[in-house]
Amino acid sequence: MDLLSHHLYSSPKVYLRELLQNAVDAITARRAEEPDAPARVRLYAGEGTLRVEDSGVGLTEADVHNLLATIGRSSKRAEGLQEARSDFLGQFGIGLLACFVVAERIRVVSRSARTPDAPPVEWTASDDGSYRVRTLPADARPEPGTTVYLVARAGTGEWLAPERVLQLARDFGSLLPYDVRVGEEAVTDLPAPWDRQYPSPANRRVALARHCHDLFGFTPLDSIELNVPLAGVRGVAYVLPSAVSPAQRATHRVHLKGMLLTERAEQLLPDWAFFVRCVLDTDSLRPTASRESLYEDETLAAVREALGERIRSWLTGMAAGDPERLGAFLSVHHLGVKSLARHDREMLRTMLPWLPFETTDGRLSLEEFAQRHPVVHFTRTVEEYRQVAPIASAQGIGVVNGGYTYDSDLVEALPSVRPGTVVTELDADTVTAHMDLVDPAEELALSGFLAAARAKLDPLGCDVVLRAFRPLSVPALHLDDRDARHEQARADAEEQADDLWAGILGSLRGSAPRARLVLNHLSPLVRRIGALGDPELIGTATESLYGQALLMAQRPLRPADSALLNRAFIGLLEWATNGEEGR
Repeated sequence: MDLLSHHLYSSPKVYLRELLQNAVDAITARRAEEPDAPARVRLYAGEGTLRVEDSGVGLTEADVHNLLATIGRSSKRAEGLQEARSDFLGQFGIGLLACFVVAERIRVVSRSARTPDAPPVEWTASDDGSYRVRTLPADARPEPGTTVYLVARAGTGEWLAPERVLQLARDFGSLLPYDVRVGEEAVTDLPAPWDRQYPSPANRRVALARHCHDLFGFTPLDSIELNVPLAGVRGVAYVLPSAVSPAQRATHRVHLKGMLLTERAEQLLPDWAFFVRCVLDTDSLRPTASRESLYEDETLAAVREALGERIRSWLTGMAAGDPERLGAFLSVHHLGVKSLARHDREMLRTMLPWLPFETTDGRLSLEEFAQRHPVVHFTRTVEEYRQVAPIASAQGIGVVNGGYTYDSDLVEALPSVRPGTVVTELDADTVTAHMDLVDPAEELALSGFLAAARAKLDPLGCDVVLRAFRPLSVPALHLDDRDARHEQARADAEEQADDLWAGILGSLRGSAPRARLVLNHLSPLVRRIGALGDPELIGTATESLYGQALLMAQRPLRPADSALLNRAFIGLLEWATNGEEGR
């Protein structure tokens, strides 16, 4: 009993759910035999006590011994098969024990509707595991049904306070099909907000938005009807008004036959649908023994797929008939749709004109970008894009930034939904090839300057080349690719390692091209530096151009790069101050 009442459930509040569940199931059982039987549940909370009355089927003395006093036995199991009957909320025969989380004593008084001549019976149990059963005079309970009395254990009286009982009853039982009240306060609020009739679609949206705010604390961007009759599911999905991380686990509210099962259902929707929060009622999904989560089985998988299809249909419907609303949605949740489109070619085809991507032409859809450029170039990292975007744009090369989540996968999938489109990854060679060569005579005249610059950057694993490109405001461009960066990282590690490890790293030396500092021959600054006669000053200026190119690409700096920037800055200050003294 200690295990079941203190370790099975996550919070003491579930005791009230189990009491409501037993009462509702008892009424369901009685109405199966007497359709016109009363359907009432009444809760009366006092100082450290709670009384719950129902007009259900009741129990005989034999039922009490067989069901209440035997853990795991339930009147709601099918005879012989030990499977839960679909009409009932409870399944496991342990719900009443949840009351020991808050009570030191439970007293049950019941009279059977199936055996009218049977006297009322009383079952009294303590939290030490002892119990007693006795029959009562007929006037102790004149009508069929059951009354449960709880007496709070020390320190748990707050859970039986009238305000708390009313709050919990409304939270758990607002969608129950019977008349449930705490004192005179109604608990049930039917029909459910998504099943109600409204004067107009606008009124419906406002009402559902209010319902979402009351439940989840936010006003939704939109609401999606979740009506899957074959799966026994009715409800609504609310679209979050702000972006969330795909790694954040979405939690949803699930009611089982009207009773709140959990507020933290995580596996209800596909992973890509992290931009919605759901509340729904179902009669097909199976709860776990604690009734605080859903049992992962084929039924849940089928419901998950059906709900995902409903959200897909909502997206495609907006794409076809309400592009303005779709644009507003994608401005916030494009990441979720990209996640879906990555695995669903039909969704990619539908969303192609709408999904935004960062490109050298601005923020565009892939469809519009592909119409402008015969070859769609892309980079796999944000750093690579920042490195080449200004230059590539000036040279007329169209580049998509594929460094964000899912973007490179979608760009590579573009030919599958747009036949004839050429997609290729942009590398340093492609960018360099689109730059103009410098006149051989002019490059020869600068050979001394280029030699000094190459000597300065050679220890950093960087070559120096001279090209003519636009814009003129960019004096130098640092170009490399992933292979070159990996090789540089290996070389840095080899330099700092001991002999054994350096030998191992040396054997892994690759043949990747080195990084390049491309000097812009059209830049007035580069021309002035090329005309310098002082080799030391040329070296300092070259280091400054190298550091500025790294910063422009927003690349993380290695310790050697930081030291170079500091050295170049100090060197230029010394040269400037010495020049001032000379004047």
